[in-house]
Amino acid sequence: MDVIDLSALETPEENYRDYLARLCDRLGLDYAAYAGSNSLEHTIHGVVTYPDEWQRRYVAEGLQNIDPTLQAAARSIAPVDWSRLRGGEAFDVLFSKAGDHGIGWQGLTIPIRGPYGDVGMFSVTRDVNDTEWGRLKRRILPELQAAAVHLHDSIMTSGTLAKALNRPRLSARETEILQWTAAGKSQQDVADILGISHRTVEVHLRSAREKLGALSSAQAVGRAIGLGLIYPF
Repeated sequence: MDVIDLSALETPEENYRDYLARLCDRLGLDYAAYAGSNSLEHTIHGVVTYPDEWQRRYVAEGLQNIDPTLQAAARSIAPVDWSRLRGGEAFDVLFSKAGDHGIGWQGLTIPIRGPYGDVGMFSVTRDVNDTEWGRLKRRILPELQAAAVHLHDSIMTSGTLAKALNRPRLSARETEILQWTAAGKSQQDVADILGISHRTVEVHLRSAREKLGALSSAQAVGRAIGLGLIYPF
């Protein structure tokens, strides 16, 4: 697969590399990276804050094809701590090379699954011992998960892949219920407003979540707003 460096493209919505750099500064991380795949064009698109020399070597040697952190995250729905991968041959090869550029093997990859069947992977790293890493990870994981979804959705809706694929088709009732949910109404509130049962609201919300590839109603609302299907209050 070819690799497309998103930081080298014109992105009027935001500069993704700057976004990652600011996130690292705020959370006390060394490096951050995002990688996604385009099944239509058979490419991997990504943006990273790693040193330029490591980026060039990674691409030149085709390390994206053996990177165990990406492979493990592609098979998972939960964050993958790199400590689980230690001792594997591919891990040792990759991080022996990464160590030449000052990059440690302590890190985490968060998989993201979007509404188009798309998959992204958001990784962060910090060169500390196991105890310090455990404390840092527990403190910053919720923010990292939110940042992962934000970055993935931003890239998907601003790039060519989003234009090539059909947007989710919500029914009028699903859209209506999501709009009231965005206004802060509970499921029972929405049922009372629309004159339907609480169970019916729940069924429509579940359907909307599935269509949007969301794990929660709050995430479904966020994605629907981002796609212009409903409006923020």
